[in-house]
Amino acid sequence: MLADDTIQALARQLEDARCTRRPLRHFSSAHPGMTVDDGYRIQRAWLALRLAQGRVVKGRKIGLTSRAMQQASQIDEPDFAPLLDDMFYPQGGDIPAAHFIAPRVEVELAFILGRPLRGPGTSLFDVLSATEYVTPAVEIIDARIEQFDRETQQMRKVTDTISDFAANAGIVLGGRPVRPLDVDLRWVGALLHRNGVIEETGLAAGVLNHPATGVAWLADKIAPYDEQLEAGQVVLAGSFTRPTPARAGDAFHVDYGPLGSIAFRFV
Repeated sequence: MLADDTIQALARQLEDARCTRRPLRHFSSAHPGMTVDDGYRIQRAWLALRLAQGRVVKGRKIGLTSRAMQQASQIDEPDFAPLLDDMFYPQGGDIPAAHFIAPRVEVELAFILGRPLRGPGTSLFDVLSATEYVTPAVEIIDARIEQFDRETQQMRKVTDTISDFAANAGIVLGGRPVRPLDVDLRWVGALLHRNGVIEETGLAAGVLNHPATGVAWLADKIAPYDEQLEAGQVVLAGSFTRPTPARAGDAFHVDYGPLGSIAFRFV
């Protein structure tokens, strides 16, 4: 377990990297004994810095929900991080690429809660009952900690990713909201176009067999900290496509079929 002063120092490094757009080398290399719990301690310390600046938590994101990503990260469960108010971008508009270091785009569904959801023992049906509506969403992920080390080319460890707000940096909501029982959410599909070319396709069932499963997992995961998912919060359920790199000038259009679409451009 890392010392408290080390946790605070690493959190300050993450905030500096966010502000300067200069990525950090892997914390896990400098601190080889670093644990998943240490990663969340750093994440919470960084969140405290951002809240002290006046930021507001608007929800949570769940990551590493696909079996392939879990195997690649050598873990057996997802990860999570907060969604802050300055991470939300309007659909149909321009997103400054300069806000990010190495942005990539993922296709997801977002659950907007109509009432609080508190674990333990949360079921998929509890999630569906507590959800006011589900809407298409695109997550913009980023790397304040380098994805691949600049010298060794080693991939960062899950402890690095967790520290780094689970790689979260932005969110775009759009499309057509639906009530969670009006459609079979497992069969919601999407086509991700970049500059008119289909880069990725996927089905929401790729997220733990049902996208609500991750929301139930999250409610249980944060319960030991005396936390719950609040009414009105947005919960990103996890990506069902691989991340697609984004650069200034790239135009994205994500077609969710009957659930509409989301479009935006990096400038």
